Amino acid sequence: MEYFVAVADSGSMSAAAVRCHASQAGISTAIADLERHLGVQLLVRRRAKGVFLTEAGNRILARARTMLTQADDLRASAQAEEGQLAGRLTIGCYAALTPFLVPPLVDGFTQVHPAVNLELIEGQLDEMRHALLQGACDLALLYAFGAQAGLSCTTLRSSRPYVIVSAGHPMAGRQAVSLAELADEPLIIYAEPTARQNADHWFSLARAQPNIRYRTSSIEAVRSMVARGLGFATLIQSWPTDTSIEGLPLASVPISDPLDEVELVIAYAAHVTPTHRARAFLQYAKHTLAGPNALRATD
Repeated sequence: MEYFVAVADSGSMSAAAVRCHASQAGISTAIADLERHLGVQLLVRRRAKGVFLTEAGNRILARARTMLTQADDLRASAQAEEGQLAGRLTIGCYAALTPFLVPPLVDGFTQVHPAVNLELIEGQLDEMRHALLQGACDLALLYAFGAQAGLSCTTLRSSRPYVIVSAGHPMAGRQAVSLAELADEPLIIYAEPTARQNADHWFSLARAQPNIRYRTSSIEAVRSMVARGLGFATLIQSWPTDTSIEGLPLASVPISDPLDEVELVIAYAAHVTPTHRARAFLQYAKHTLAGPNALRATD
């Protein structure tokens, strides 16, 4: 099953062999043996084009991941010292939040539970939701935009969107600003589909259209471009510093339009029972991010 999951993740026998430190022939033989025992074909093998999962393969992939996690949990429990958590735990994170949430959470959690082997993955919101449902990660830190089908979510905190402008912008000293007042100015957005959807939704509430000028996959680049006066940006979580990565000053201005708060959540697949390690990390994140000295992050 470990070989089967590795092939499904990597898309080829050769890549799975490297990942599992096994020979390609050994991977192929093991999966053929698994198919024979289950009585179904799991993979379609294509010469020079990798493999893809059959309908049966897709059906059992999530269950195979769950069984491997349970086996790892059993092994970790047997090997751990009394009262000590041990074993592998994979945490996913929305990429824009990774620099602020992951380092301090990993540092603090591993100090409390040094025998837990934390592994990290990151990506966009849809990628993290898919990773949870497919069993590629145990927990994920993400924003809850709309219904989270198939996921169980614990809210860590909520934040209201606001805008950032350069320190020399005419609205830098304002108590609040409507998005309609900024509609004609260039908008710089984080290059993720949800960011565009949010911009359209928020501006529609202000009866205006966003003038999107730049898109970038780096949240630091968004802030740096704003600091240089190239446009403004909408953010969600408060940033821990009022300067860009270049050291240029920025100004945060509340939005006067009636926008809903956005929830930062830690989520896991609803069909999966979290391990002791996952529950411990969830509680640690909840305590750390919801406390009086909570970490600060951005979108």
